[in-house]
Amino acid sequence: MSTTKFGKKGWTPNRIKDLNGKTFVITGTTSGTGFEAAKILLSKGAKVVMLNRNVQKAEATIATLKHELGNTINVTNIRMDLASQASVKEAAAEVLKTVPQIDALMLNAAIAQVPKQTFTVDGVESQMGVNHYSNFLLQALLFPRIEASNGRIVTVGSMGYNLGIKTIQFNDLNWDKNYNPNGVYSQSKLAQIMTAYQLQDKLKQAGKTNVKTYACHPGASSTSLIKTSGSLLTRFVWQIMKLTPMVQSAEKGAYPELMCATEPDLDQAGFYGPTGKNYWTGPVGECKLEPHAKDKAVMQKLWSVSEDAVRIKWNV
Repeated sequence: MSTTKFGKKGWTPNRIKDLNGKTFVITGTTSGTGFEAAKILLSKGAKVVMLNRNVQKAEATIATLKHELGNTINVTNIRMDLASQASVKEAAAEVLKTVPQIDALMLNAAIAQVPKQTFTVDGVESQMGVNHYSNFLLQALLFPRIEASNGRIVTVGSMGYNLGIKTIQFNDLNWDKNYNPNGVYSQSKLAQIMTAYQLQDKLKQAGKTNVKTYACHPGASSTSLIKTSGSLLTRFVWQIMKLTPMVQSAEKGAYPELMCATEPDLDQAGFYGPTGKNYWTGPVGECKLEPHAKDKAVMQKLWSVSEDAVRIKWNV
């Protein structure tokens, strides 16, 4: 079940108006959907602040964007490593110091299918640490600026949220007993999506209608996500799949997050992405979200556990 109110072709960036005076903060922009999202926003006149771990790659990305779009584009990078909560705090402090307004924070960066159980410097399982805890922390730290800007938070989830256990494994969040690359990736994406909808509820309770938060997924897009962290077999299968119509371009994979960042009056209750078969490709619109992703008791507990994990109380 899926719907698109944007006609047969679904949502496309043609709907984005002039973005002069708007600022977008995006994680993970040196390749894939993040790069394409940054490029499209810049082409519409927006200012883009990129958050990337690799400074050399970020500089090369800025050079590429200037080559393609002209030297007058407003794009900068702040170093941030999602595998380190200290790095996230440093980056957030730099953003708050140098970026006076955030019209949308786009949580695009992720790791996937890490073959063996690996830990971040904070001692948490890497996929949960990078994809969920650090993104939770970043949102909490930048929230005051987003709120002051009447901005948005866009969480780039994944249909993978529905491929693992249908809840959060609170009794073993590091997956010491049953580590599985896909299972833990699924868990981290479920946690991200739950945070987005729990934040919506918290904003509603606080009577704050000026901040909007959205969850989306890129479908099956031709990016380096699996290439950088998946096992040899996973990477091989993915390289084969990328040559088939089952996988779309990274640019099309960026459409859902761009829609969530820019489309006026978009319903926050929706879950957005490609609406074709298996939600892998096709026109961008609203996709069905399975009920377990909005399990209220689990969402509330996850919020509290996440605050403990990042040692911050997020007072919405």
